[in-house]
Amino acid sequence: MTMIDVVTGGAGFIGSHLVDALLAQGRRVRVLDNLSTGREENLADARRSWGERLELNVGDVRDSAAVKETLADAERVFHLAALVSVQQSVEHPRFCHEVNVTGTLNVLEEACRAGVRRVVLASTCAVYGDDPELPKGEEMPPQPQSPYAASKWMDEIYAGLYRRLYGLETAALRFFNVYGPRQDPASEYAAVIPKFVSRMLEGRRPVVFGDGEQTRDFVYVGDVVAACLRATEGAASGVYNVGSGRRYSLLELVEVLNRVLGTRLEPEHAPARVGEVRHSVASVERARRDLGFEPRVTLEEGLRRMVG
Repeated sequence: MTMIDVVTGGAGFIGSHLVDALLAQGRRVRVLDNLSTGREENLADARRSWGERLELNVGDVRDSAAVKETLADAERVFHLAALVSVQQSVEHPRFCHEVNVTGTLNVLEEACRAGVRRVVLASTCAVYGDDPELPKGEEMPPQPQSPYAASKWMDEIYAGLYRRLYGLETAALRFFNVYGPRQDPASEYAAVIPKFVSRMLEGRRPVVFGDGEQTRDFVYVGDVVAACLRATEGAASGVYNVGSGRRYSLLELVEVLNRVLGTRLEPEHAPARVGEVRHSVASVERARRDLGFEPRVTLEEGLRRMVG
C-alpha cells in the first residue's frame, strides 16, 4: 500500500516543490490549500505526471472538519499553510492568529486522532527578531517583533507540547529567506529576490531600502525541500534552522543578479524601513548534525535555475 503524505499549503511556492519531491519518491500526496495565495497551476505538472497519486482538497486549516478529512489515513504531515506576511499580520493580528495558531492546533489535534506518525511544521527565522548576535542559533531566546513571528513561535511551542504530552513526533523548521521558481513577484508581500528579478528583467533598477548593506541568508527552495524530507527520518525532533549558512548584502545580491541576467543595473535607493532587521544568517550546525542537512545550491546557481 502506498503511504499518504499530506502537505498543507501544497499549492504554494514551497509546498508545490515539496509535493513534486514526494511524488518522485513514489508517495501518494494529499494537498490541503485554500488557494488564497497558492495556485492550482503550481501543481499542474505534477498532475500530468502522477495523475491519481496527487489529490487536492480545497479547504482551510481553520476548518477542523477539512483538516480531519485531509489527514485520514496519512502517515506524515508537512504543515506549510500559513499567513506569511509580516505586514498583513500587523494589520490583522487576530486573523494571523486564527490561521497560524488555530490552524496549527487543528493540524496537531487531527494528526493525533488519525494516528499520523510525524508532523513537520514550517516556522521562520523571524522568531529571532532584532537580536544582533550572529549566526542565529536555535538556542537563542526568541524575540518576535510581529504577530507573524509570535504566531510561529507559538506553533513551535505547541508542537513541542504535542510531542511531550501526546507522543506525536514533531519537528519545526525555521526557514530563512527562501527563493526559487514559482515565487510570485506580483504579490503585495513578495520577497526581495522575485521583486529584484522582475524589475531587472524589465530593464528597471531594483529598489533597495536604505544603504543596501543589510544582509540576509538566502536559501534555495530545493535545499528547503531536502530539509523537510530529512526531518521525517530518524529521531529528529525540536527546532531546526534551515538556511544556507552564508549571508549576502542586498548590494551583493544585485551584483550576482547582474551576472546571471547579463545586465548592468545600479540599485535605486529608497529610505530605510523602520524596524527592519539589519543582519541575518543561520547556523545550520544542529540541522547538519541531527538531520544530515547540507545546503548545496549556491546563490548564483539558484538564481540561474530561477530565471532559466
